[in-house]
Amino acid sequence: MRQILTGYWGKYKNSLILTPIFVLFETIVTLALPTLMSNIVDNGVANGDRRYIILCGLLMTALALFSAAAGYCSTWHASRASNGFGSNLRVALFHHIQEFSFSDIDRFSTASLVTRTTSDVRQLQNAMQMMLRTLIQAPFQLVVALIIVFTYSWKLALIYLIAVPLLFIGVVSVMSAVDRLFTIVQQKLDAMTADIQENLIAIRVVKAFVRQEHEKRKFKKANDDLTRANLKAVGLIIVMSPLATIILNVVTLCLYWFGGRLVAFGEIQSGQLLAVISYLNQIMFSVMMFSMVLMQYIRSRACGKRIAEVLNTVPDIQSKPDAPTRTIAQNRGSVEFRDVSFRYARSSTGEEVLKNISFTAQPGQTVAIVGGTGAGKSSLVNLIPRFYDVSKGQVLVDGVDVRDYRIEDLRDGIGMVLQNNVLFSGTIRDNISWGRADATDEEIIQALQNAQAWDFVSQMPDGLDTYIQQGGTNVSGGQKQRLCIARAMLKHPAILILDDSTSAVDSDTEGRIRDSFSRELKDTTVFIIAQRISSVVSADKIIVLDEGGIDAVGTHSELMETSEIYKEIYTSQVEEALSDG
Repeated sequence: MRQILTGYWGKYKNSLILTPIFVLFETIVTLALPTLMSNIVDNGVANGDRRYIILCGLLMTALALFSAAAGYCSTWHASRASNGFGSNLRVALFHHIQEFSFSDIDRFSTASLVTRTTSDVRQLQNAMQMMLRTLIQAPFQLVVALIIVFTYSWKLALIYLIAVPLLFIGVVSVMSAVDRLFTIVQQKLDAMTADIQENLIAIRVVKAFVRQEHEKRKFKKANDDLTRANLKAVGLIIVMSPLATIILNVVTLCLYWFGGRLVAFGEIQSGQLLAVISYLNQIMFSVMMFSMVLMQYIRSRACGKRIAEVLNTVPDIQSKPDAPTRTIAQNRGSVEFRDVSFRYARSSTGEEVLKNISFTAQPGQTVAIVGGTGAGKSSLVNLIPRFYDVSKGQVLVDGVDVRDYRIEDLRDGIGMVLQNNVLFSGTIRDNISWGRADATDEEIIQALQNAQAWDFVSQMPDGLDTYIQQGGTNVSGGQKQRLCIARAMLKHPAILILDDSTSAVDSDTEGRIRDSFSRELKDTTVFIIAQRISSVVSADKIIVLDEGGIDAVGTHSELMETSEIYKEIYTSQVEEALSDG
């Protein structure tokens, strides 16, 4: 938490310094006004000195204007400093999250990371804005006002010295109870954000299965849980208001009662009593503002802990500090698995997803990976770009352990078309040029032609400038897959990984895409995960996975002789095709 409070002000430090200076000016003037009012009553009104009253009135007006100007400046600088702090903190969080591995993201969950980067930072930012003003103003105003009251009458000051500690005791008691509740509130907010995110991403599935009512009930439960947690926390906080009102009213009555007697006995003047009552309001206001800052601090501390948890997380996949710069050459890209085993760190069962995997893919080879659902196909290829690290064994690229590459060098030589095709909001040109930011329109069009995507892109009214909505919702599944393939091909990688990336295109289109691979990427090592045997029959090597282990390795014809699993998959698909025909 201390690291957060001190490390993210950046260029806004000048406002951080100027805010308390202007607050002091504003507070000093505010403290002077009741004394001037007392002088008007005791010296001007009592003596009938109109000139004195006018001069003091003009001075009070000038000081009030000065106080308003200082208050404006302090508020502006507090706002600038806190918003700049929030901006820097969000950037730091986002940059740090970009370094996370898949397992790091799994640990926090996407919804929680969204909440921490938005809601938690906003709570901390609001607390900073309030604290920058009040942590200077409230204690200073409280202490100076008490000193001034002592100069008027130590007897009346004793009333304050009894009331203020009572109020502070109430504040501290509520603060200790609320701390845990605000942590629960943020956790409930995580859960509700996850429900919203999941629903919006899967809205087509929800509508297809007519599950809107189910989703409404699920969201209502999450929303109600958040509301109850908020109300429980707020219920304790609002105890402060009636407590402060009771103490304020009792103190006011005591001041009028004892102060009136002191005026009657000539110990203080009536103007001084009015000033003491004005200082009462300032003192109680200071105490209440300080208590509100403490409450805000409690909530922001819960948020700060959650933010610090992210910032202090060391990504479990990093480049070695001494890793040399290496590039994977276009005519290289050999891949070797040496006795590789792998389990997910947050697996509920702790079982190995891959067991003792060993094989070699030579540069320019096409290696297909087939197997049943859950056999570990996607997990296997995710180890090549080091999205996850092996639990045992080694994955080598060009004879070098992937853990000895700088991550950016390793992944720069690998192209991927993931199982879940992802397009970003922006134009088609923007999406395809992710493969190579400096690509020309001619190169982009060539990549689209190779991926069999130019036929539909060229028919769009804006061509390459056609806007893709978030998630690619305005293109079909097959079009999205071909755009993603074009993006990977534009990169001309040394290694290309296709994770079931042609499942939404017809067999003829898939055949033309494979032809373009052999023509345009003949030196590229290609890994293909596919459900259709027709997609892999021409591969140089086919790896059959079964329950995380290798059942067989060979060409199509070899596997038809040696692997019962492969033969069964092939036979069932042929029979299905014949029956459909």
